[in-house]
Amino acid sequence: MEITVQWIRTSWTKQSRGGEAAARRNATPVGFAVPQDWASSAHVVRMHERDGFEPRESREALRGVDVGLREADGRLRVLPRVDPLFGLPPRPRRPPAVRLLPGQWVRWQLNYRFSSAAGVRDWSYWLDTFNVAYGPADADLFLSAPTVFIDECGPVR
Repeated sequence: MEITVQWIRTSWTKQSRGGEAAARRNATPVGFAVPQDWASSAHVVRMHERDGFEPRESREALRGVDVGLREADGRLRVLPRVDPLFGLPPRPRRPPAVRLLPGQWVRWQLNYRFSSAAGVRDWSYWLDTFNVAYGPADADLFLSAPTVFIDECGPVR
């Protein structure tokens, strides 16, 4: 069965935690049209504060994406990996994996806060959005509402 994966990572620093910069960051899309000629690979979109949150698209092998995918009994099991382990917020209890039927899709969001090892640099932040569809997907599928939405974002102060 066909699997369509889109991984969106938005990154910023303390400079985008308030005001106009935060408004630009909060306006970034959580879904993009998927190129149709990218079979067996993930559509990866990166948006960073230093680029004004302009989307940068690339293609990556599915095994290089931080989400576990496993087909069994006519369903697709989806569970993003929490990586790296040193980021905040703590996640002592995670939601269970989602099991998609053909024709369904999930949007799963996780956020992180990092500090430099020596505390020299400011904190940095990530928001990862995983859009995963099981079965054939139209190019604009991830522009619509998902079948399942998991918000695993926690407080990052």
